[in-house]
Amino acid sequence: MKFIYNEKAFTLIEMMIVLLIISVLILIAIPNVTKHSKSIDEKGCDAYMKMVQGQVEAYKMDKKLIPSSIGELVEEEYLPKNAQCPDGTQLSIDNGTVNKVGS
Repeated sequence: MKFIYNEKAFTLIEMMIVLLIISVLILIAIPNVTKHSKSIDEKGCDAYMKMVQGQVEAYKMDKKLIPSSIGELVEEEYLPKNAQCPDGTQLSIDNGTVNKVGS
């Protein structure tokens, strides 16, 4: 058998140091992400409301009518089924303006 000497490779200590550094970075990053999840949901809902408002305007231009509900936009395929904010907040249409239900 032929033995190979002086082969270059990572040692167990080097691999453990790398894993320790990665673990510390993850422990720092995860709390920051979870802390901001509420503001992310609110911004996502605001962006979705603006998109729905754009679909209301498109409906008005196409049909020359103001839609009476989100369901009407879903039936006419301006919005997908179960149209709601990413955080689950329901939307309504009042006089052509999109609002959160209960607001």
